Amino acid sequence: MPRYKLTIEYNGKPYCGWQRQASDPSVQEAVETAVTGFSGETATLFGAGRTDAGVHATGQVAHLDLSREWDCGVVRDALNAHLRGEAVAILDVERVPDDFDARFSARKRHYLYRIFNRRPPPALLTGQVWWVSKPLAIDAMHHAAQRLVGTHDFNTFRSAHCQAKNPIRTLERLDIVKGPGDEIHIHAMAQSFLHNQIRSFAGTLKLVGEHRWSEEDLVAALKSRDRTRCGPVAPADGLYLTRIEYGTAPKRTLPPYPG
Repeated sequence: MPRYKLTIEYNGKPYCGWQRQASDPSVQEAVETAVTGFSGETATLFGAGRTDAGVHATGQVAHLDLSREWDCGVVRDALNAHLRGEAVAILDVERVPDDFDARFSARKRHYLYRIFNRRPPPALLTGQVWWVSKPLAIDAMHHAAQRLVGTHDFNTFRSAHCQAKNPIRTLERLDIVKGPGDEIHIHAMAQSFLHNQIRSFAGTLKLVGEHRWSEEDLVAALKSRDRTRCGPVAPADGLYLTRIEYGTAPKRTLPPYPG
């Protein structure tokens, strides 16, 4: 059966998350329903990351198998036609080898966390950013964040409901930069993340930005491997799955993330 790779954008606010649920609407269900609408087939969609309720994506990747060959542009446009009324768009469709797996073939996952940092609340970005009214020290946050880069036991920075058997992960990048306007952007890259890991980073680094925590406080929390030592978990509103990398790439100097 031909296998297709989908690149997907969505606003996570109306959904219980990526994964299909029995009673609540999910992104996976919305796309699978669209597949049935245009092809008449019941297909299972396999995603690269199971984003939580309210988490957004500009570059989620999924794969599915269909019983016949389709032009990729036709698949993209037909799915988008059947997704009207949903907060989901198919950005691209590619024909891929049968052994491609959106989740297990992934080599790098990139996430963005958006903080809206000004005294007045956002009028236009509600549900898209985390509003923090107190000024944050971006340089202090970025400097402290570099202490989290590398291979560590990240038990402190994961949900109590995390199902991963091993809390050890290799965090390749964690950059805090000035974004457009009043935004602060947190960029994270790793092969895989623990449940709530990035939102836990964001909430904890906010304490550093407010000068309520020092860099050493952050390191002590990491080394404790104790979830109760984590800062507040930031809301889902500001989190975006932005890109999934596949295959192997030559080692290179990584460019800075855009502001």
